Amino acid sequence: MYGVRYFMASIRKKVIGTQTYYYLEHPIRNGKVIEKKELYLGKDIPKNIEEIKKEFLNNIYKGKYYLVLNKIQKNYSKENKNIPNSVKEKELGTFAIKFTYDTQRIEGSKLTLRETANLLERGITPRNKPIGDVKEAETHKKVFYEMLNFKKDLSLQIVLYWHKLLFKETKTNLAGKIRDYQVGISGSRFMPPYVSELNILIKEFFSWFNQNKNKIHPVELAALVHLRFVTIHPFGDGNGRISRLIMNFILNKNKFPMLDILYNNRTSYYNALERSQINKKEYIFVQWFIKNYIKNNKRYLRI
Repeated sequence: MYGVRYFMASIRKKVIGTQTYYYLEHPIRNGKVIEKKELYLGKDIPKNIEEIKKEFLNNIYKGKYYLVLNKIQKNYSKENKNIPNSVKEKELGTFAIKFTYDTQRIEGSKLTLRETANLLERGITPRNKPIGDVKEAETHKKVFYEMLNFKKDLSLQIVLYWHKLLFKETKTNLAGKIRDYQVGISGSRFMPPYVSELNILIKEFFSWFNQNKNKIHPVELAALVHLRFVTIHPFGDGNGRISRLIMNFILNKNKFPMLDILYNNRTSYYNALERSQINKKEYIFVQWFIKNYIKNNKRYLRI
């Protein structure tokens, strides 16, 4: 229902005198009216026409997505007004456990969902599981609530602080520190930036964020913040976890439901990230993100 149908964009040729001009054309329904969107291509069809088609349709369908996303936000806010605080706290606690389980499991934790719940709700330490996984689950929950209660805006200072809290008991040598060595990503063709590039990339990231935080739709902003930060890969470890935390910081700050990227969906998630990084096409991950966000929050579309 919410997918982008690339095959519907067609090339139209317009001849004026002796000159030929090419346009991309796509019909879109607005109620009972069919509107045509078009993009001028030039006097020749570009060689990368398939990529242009995808970006053209992505920009068209973003408008459609935004209507759905805004409905989710509206109904989420409406429902929250009627829920007692005790129920809200319980639901938030449940989300914190699932989010901690999934984000840790994606990074290799051996804890099951039940073990994570017993640990974080009842203080029961699972037997025969790595102590590092246990400690990082506990600190992740703490950082999650710190993130929720942080009222200022995203900055390098707060990101370093969250990273330090997350790893202060397990990886003290890298907790809260920008890496000064090269790293790779297991199983990925993408190579993170060199150490010499990090300072300027981090500076550019926060400059971009501050310039665009009020211009880009909050859900798209959350996706881009996640993608751009994890692509910079500023830490020796924990880049994915911090990226997913700041993703939810953006969503929560803008009063949108937060997102738990499921461990069972990790292959699709990794593929979308890698394709965006390798091809330098942000819309690939943004589309994946929005599609999954709508799917995870479809109950708010039924209200």
